[in-house]
Amino acid sequence: MHTVELLPDPATEGAVQDVWRRLLGLGLPSQATHRHPTNRPHLTLATADALTSEVRGWLRRELAVLPIPLHLEGLVRFTGRTRVLAWAVRPDDVLLRLHETVWRTLRDAPESGRLNPLHDPARWIPHITLGRGRDAVGRDPQDDLFQETAAPAGVLAGRWEAARHYDSLTRTTDRIGF
Repeated sequence: MHTVELLPDPATEGAVQDVWRRLLGLGLPSQATHRHPTNRPHLTLATADALTSEVRGWLRRELAVLPIPLHLEGLVRFTGRTRVLAWAVRPDDVLLRLHETVWRTLRDAPESGRLNPLHDPARWIPHITLGRGRDAVGRDPQDDLFQETAAPAGVLAGRWEAARHYDSLTRTTDRIGF
């Protein structure tokens, strides 16, 4: 699997990592426990079977619009076999256009293979993962998580500054947009 991800500015990244630590302190599933060096706050735009150097070149040109605004707004939960607690990303017009461009680039490149349908522009729910696990979050931790992060609780503005490609086979990343 290959992903195309946006990376936040350092202040926003630090705020997300603070929330990861607070979740851990509350005994809840947290990305803070994921110790791989590639683990950092990000927004996944698309996932495909392959990402050739030619396609990465096309993406590099499309991602030249960075930096763009970033807006985080409260919590969102995803249920299923693995439950996810995430910080919701408010998708403004600039982000939506960039996402659709990336999606179409991968979709229109046969060498990209299959794309994850959850990232289709009609279904995509932009978010930054805070914690994943099989255990449900029994109460709403929003007040505990965002007490020092932003006001009002859970609202934060920043910038998407860069993009990267993650390869799940080699567990490595490469920057593709600055």
